[in-house]
Amino acid sequence: MPINITMPALSPTMEEGTLAKWNIKPGDTVEAGDVIAEIETDKATMEVESIDDGVVAQILVNEGTEGVKVNELIAVLAEEGEDASAISAEAPSAPDGGTSPASGGGGKEAAAGDPPPPAGEVSAKQTEGALASTPVELPSASKGETRIKASPLARRIAALKGIDLSALNGKGSGPRGRIVKKDVENLQPGTDVVPRSDRTPAPASPDGLILPQVLDDRIYAPDSYELIPLDGMRRTVAKRLTQSFMQVPHFPLSVDIELDKLLTARKGINDAAPEGVKISVNDLLIKASAMALMAEPDCNASYTDVGIAYHKSANVSVAVAIDGGLITPVIFDAQAKGLAEISAEMKDLAARARERRLKPQEYTGGTFSISNLGMFGIKNFASIINPPEGMILSVGGGEKRPVVGADGNLTVGTVMSVTLTCDHRVIGGAEGAKWLQAFKRYVEMPESMLL
Repeated sequence: MPINITMPALSPTMEEGTLAKWNIKPGDTVEAGDVIAEIETDKATMEVESIDDGVVAQILVNEGTEGVKVNELIAVLAEEGEDASAISAEAPSAPDGGTSPASGGGGKEAAAGDPPPPAGEVSAKQTEGALASTPVELPSASKGETRIKASPLARRIAALKGIDLSALNGKGSGPRGRIVKKDVENLQPGTDVVPRSDRTPAPASPDGLILPQVLDDRIYAPDSYELIPLDGMRRTVAKRLTQSFMQVPHFPLSVDIELDKLLTARKGINDAAPEGVKISVNDLLIKASAMALMAEPDCNASYTDVGIAYHKSANVSVAVAIDGGLITPVIFDAQAKGLAEISAEMKDLAARARERRLKPQEYTGGTFSISNLGMFGIKNFASIINPPEGMILSVGGGEKRPVVGADGNLTVGTVMSVTLTCDHRVIGGAEGAKWLQAFKRYVEMPESMLL
């Protein structure tokens, strides 16, 4: 009996991936555990192992194919004793001409005889995945077409529904027949407005709050810019951070912190460290953050629909910029690790992150995040929370500023500004302020991290 190989889910957030490379070809014999392919997810490139023995009968998805859905059929193996050349398996075709997920993927497939959805309707599965991948084309006066008189909002609502406004042109309820919002919203079954079947309608968010992000070619000529398609990472970052910014009630707290003692301590640590060990300011901030989370455990928390999860360990996610986006590798149990261990682990994670070689368990499971843009000269900023974490700390650069010394006299010190963004469902202003006080204490008195 043929053995189907489907696109695996290599991370909790993976919905699709790019089949970067096949290590097998038809006719090859594979054993369980053999690396058969390399898959690019939204965050990394990972090797995929076979879980069965057999002979490669067919490869259904070519190398370099993007947007392969999780559980989609990608290859077929013949079992021992079967004639591989006699096996013929094809991935079922989706209505749009693409490939639908293989059976057994947990999704609900449409039968071949099912009627198409009613005009203007877009399924939840269609609307969720394609906002960034399929632009909505708006009528263009520059192409010699009849100009459609419609308000910008009416155009956007029509684009969400996949409606062609040309049949309503001049028949709207606005001035001089202009199509307005209510004309599109009040369309009833049987209207002469037809769906835009010549293109995939731009999807909206399930709650209808996110409008299509397109460039109107009546304003931006298509030849005036270069359009580079979104890769999996950009698409995932856009989706997750939009959801976070819209759905997580957040607030910022800012404070200035003197760095002089920390910089002195860092120099002493590096002078005494074995060859090859070099502690960065960021390593010290990771440690200070973890210690502050242990000192204020109410802030080491995540919101869930059934309750607030209070984490027992400080797993610090650190934002690392890579080509095409960013990733947040995690230093687990940071409160229990020494500076040398944190430093070595962070260097290794950052290097493999830039090569997109991190495993999912290395960039998920954080309880708190740090984003440091001080090395770029940024003074202060506020980051978007990385759910399900309850807080993220934005670190600006240290700079010389006038400060009042312990003796009351004005002096010059090295000061950095940090901003803590908090999920208000989990953390109140007082709790966030207490965490910042603890963090500031550890940074301004680094010897307290040894206690």
